[in-house]
Amino acid sequence: MSETPTTKRIALLGAGHLGKIHLKCLRATECWELAGFYDPDDKNAASAIAQYDVKRFRSLDQLLHEVDAVDIVTPTPSHFKLAAKAIRAGKHVFIEKPVTASVSQGRNLLLLAEKQGVKVQVGHVERFNPAFLALRDMVLSPMFIEGHRLSAFQPRGTEVSVILDLMIHDLDLVLHLVQSPVSKVSASGVAVLSHTPDIANARIEFANGAVANLTASRISMKQMRKMRLFQPDHYLSLDFLEKNAQIVRLYEQDAHNLPPQEQLMEFETNAGKKWLQLQMPETAPVNAIQRELETFFDAIHQDTEPVVTLRDGFEALKLAHRILKEIDIRQRKFI
Repeated sequence: MSETPTTKRIALLGAGHLGKIHLKCLRATECWELAGFYDPDDKNAASAIAQYDVKRFRSLDQLLHEVDAVDIVTPTPSHFKLAAKAIRAGKHVFIEKPVTASVSQGRNLLLLAEKQGVKVQVGHVERFNPAFLALRDMVLSPMFIEGHRLSAFQPRGTEVSVILDLMIHDLDLVLHLVQSPVSKVSASGVAVLSHTPDIANARIEFANGAVANLTASRISMKQMRKMRLFQPDHYLSLDFLEKNAQIVRLYEQDAHNLPPQEQLMEFETNAGKKWLQLQMPETAPVNAIQRELETFFDAIHQDTEPVVTLRDGFEALKLAHRILKEIDIRQRKFI
């Protein structure tokens, strides 16, 4: 993407661990001009200035006066207040997940953004993972989805539950893939090291018959970010850590579109002979955070819908809170 006169000015809100990653990615883009950052924490600010030699705004009002857009990477409880202030100032907003701390805040942000006519994109970064991008040309209609997102414990991020911290990535992906109303949710979870669930499982049923079974843990001894999709004649496996995908496709014996014989494995089933093909689509190296920030610019410049809309972020948030409610009901039932 070459630099053009349409380059827009953006500033970062929140220069913590993830915020510094966003600073680096914004500096690497050719579309955004990084105006600076705002963070009231002097330690975070000093570190950001030392690493990236970037301007610190002492006043949020001054920052909003000088930019076209903001990138909000602050702790979740502050998302709504900051985003609302930026939107009221007529600024476009990129906001990390979860979009807000509560469903009511998310709903209010939707109304405000619609009224002001600004672009808002939510940072569900797995949409830009090479493993997921490898499937973008496929017709996906999964009827069963299984996901595991496991991580070692870190104090950072524990201001929210594991559902809002980790599982919400998979909730966004599942809602994007299934495209059907949620009809039923069953869930269980346990708070082990913090005051909110650190490990949880959710079974989500959809009106079209699809089912998703998701597990998230931030107290695991190993890292895992995998998802498996099952649909008629296809099995797909995604590894978001390794950034690769595998596609297993089943063909009938008399199929007219059989691939070359050397690509197939023959086997017998109760329904007769079948052919199996294993594919490992190429995955291009992508900096997912940088790419999502570039698509945010594209949505503004081309006046198109962001890849991950505010509505997408809100629907994932709603489902996350529904899961939390089910966990709470289950715990109260057995106390």
